Amino acid sequence: MAPKQRTVGTQLSFALYGAANRMARLHKPFLEPLGLTFPQYLVLLELLNGAPLAVGELGTRLGMDTGTITPLVKRLESAGFVARTRDRTDERRVLVDLTAHSRGLAAEVRGITDKIKSACQLTDQRLDDLRRTLEALAHPADE
Repeated sequence: MAPKQRTVGTQLSFALYGAANRMARLHKPFLEPLGLTFPQYLVLLELLNGAPLAVGELGTRLGMDTGTITPLVKRLESAGFVARTRDRTDERRVLVDLTAHSRGLAAEVRGITDKIKSACQLTDQRLDDLRRTLEALAHPADE
């Protein structure tokens, strides 16, 4: 007997797709006044945790390949959020650093996390558990 087929609404992939879309929608009203897209926001958050970073390292930390991270960084540079420079010790590497403008927005950018946490209406423990589950799904240990 063949296993019972699940409807789209009961598929894990459908639930993840819906959750990802909701996260992007929840962030939008906080990011638009800053002139940021959701991926740009992620880049700034990572840089706020320790800049400058090489483009490759930034991409690795965010799970983005070079073809994704490079144009994203270029758009952030054009908008005045980051500056790109060649690494003095290795000319092949491009370093990305925050500008004074984006450093001035640090508290506002970091504050978005608490606003999203409130919108999700989950306890700190449930949020931590969910994050760990999603990270394990995105980056299984056997890869």
